[in-house]
Amino acid sequence: MASSLCLNSCAAVPGAAKQILSSLILLHKFPSSLGHKYCISKTSASLSVPITDKKEIRSTDLVALEYADLNLTDNISQELGHVRIRQHVNPLSSSFSVPAPVPNWDEVFKDPTLPLMVDIGSGSGRFLLWLAKQNPDSQNYLGLEIRAKLVKRAEFWVKELALSNVHFMFANAAVSFKQLVSTYPGPLALVSILCPDPHFKKRHHKRRVVQTPLVNSILTRLMPEGKVFIQSDVVEVAEDMRKQFDEESGVLQHIDTVDPSVLCDNEGWLLNNPMGIRTEREIHAELEGAKIYRRLYQKRKGY
Repeated sequence: MASSLCLNSCAAVPGAAKQILSSLILLHKFPSSLGHKYCISKTSASLSVPITDKKEIRSTDLVALEYADLNLTDNISQELGHVRIRQHVNPLSSSFSVPAPVPNWDEVFKDPTLPLMVDIGSGSGRFLLWLAKQNPDSQNYLGLEIRAKLVKRAEFWVKELALSNVHFMFANAAVSFKQLVSTYPGPLALVSILCPDPHFKKRHHKRRVVQTPLVNSILTRLMPEGKVFIQSDVVEVAEDMRKQFDEESGVLQHIDTVDPSVLCDNEGWLLNNPMGIRTEREIHAELEGAKIYRRLYQKRKGY
């Protein structure tokens, strides 16, 4: 079945990447779910061409192309060894029970009074790095990740890109989120939880990151009209997260009730990605034909 490739970037793609892109997009195309109505970053451009066999290209190639604007190097890979992103860990383990130390925000960010986005489970960090590069003077970005190797590599990239509005921390969000955001000088504008570890077995559901204490901490610190963005390619996980945030309807409202022009399907899932760039897991899942389940909430005024 034919599909389409839609690669998005807010800045010019480097020359070498352009050459690769030019050859690949003649053969490959798959559906993009990017939207622009509620983009946190600048509006992105897209290219679209036919494909005959999606197996000819790997998802890692698509990730590299989608994030080509970052022009990241792999100079630190020898020191870190192989880094797996979808390696599931047990957040209830005693090794993850110690809260992460609160950083000196004046040292972490050039301007710690800017609105803050926190990405819980930031993975490789490319997603936040891309957003930070698009918005260097208007927003700060904090990635919380439970895999230390990913954090170390992401921080290496921060320095390599000379960004002063993004920071990554080795932290268990269930343990550290409340303390970290409560000490941040500026407002908490956005929290994202994107394709978290599914922990499929019923007895492991307690390991899932979205639990009542974390939801309460998010709602307490989120600024009025601040947003919570959740998504997963696993419908059971998406429904579990949705249930917990939907139950907070006194404080939160889904974005389509704020702006009816925002499109949802018949089950209330967003039709478009509101961020202007896809996560790596999103790219992998869409290449395999999976649906991405998304919800975007906004905190009511006066809370």
